[in-house]
Amino acid sequence: MRKTGFSWWISRVEHLLTRVDHLRIDHFRGLVAFWEIPAGSETAVNGRWTPAPGDELILALSRRFACLPVIAEDLGVITPDVSDLMRRFAIPGMKVLLFAFGDGMPTGPHIPHQYPPDCIVYTGTHDNNPVRGWYAAEATETEKVNLARYSGTQVTDGTVGEILIRLAMMSGARTAIIPIQDLLGLGEESRINRPGTESGNWRWRVLPGQISDELAGRMREMAIISGRY
Repeated sequence: MRKTGFSWWISRVEHLLTRVDHLRIDHFRGLVAFWEIPAGSETAVNGRWTPAPGDELILALSRRFACLPVIAEDLGVITPDVSDLMRRFAIPGMKVLLFAFGDGMPTGPHIPHQYPPDCIVYTGTHDNNPVRGWYAAEATETEKVNLARYSGTQVTDGTVGEILIRLAMMSGARTAIIPIQDLLGLGEESRINRPGTESGNWRWRVLPGQISDELAGRMREMAIISGRY
């Protein structure tokens, strides 16, 4: 791909931008270094980190697209060279509220008061349980207590979605992205994906009539008071 000036990447991004406004590059750290294993390996244990030409790729994309509309999926263990690449090309990273309320909450990277301005906040992603399902089935007692302390209000299965949406909207993050399941207050039955499983994923769909004028009005009001309109 380097030999062709990353033409495949440029064509792919060009096509996708006819369909969406922004792109999220999953596993962004793989543009800096990737885990390489021998062909035929039964597991990924015997491998090595191999450098990748992320600088050259992003530079080629930046030259083709004056304002590169890319978000980096930078969850997990991120090394300084990945953060440096994102900073030099002003590529925002991700914050996820479902990861914010465990041990070490006040200084954790996902808690709203720690956000840098140039980031994107999600209540949760396609790989997470919707907020209501997370609170009912996955949140620890520590996370529940910390969420109540941080939000300054009583939290229940029925209110947790709106509370996290409000935290996301009122945060200093450049953009807030709210999954439709959380807007609708749905639980685990509407989960999109369960990582590590082979069936039953990517089947949930929003149905006609689920998005109401009342919901639109509430979101409009929240967008106005948070300056996100």
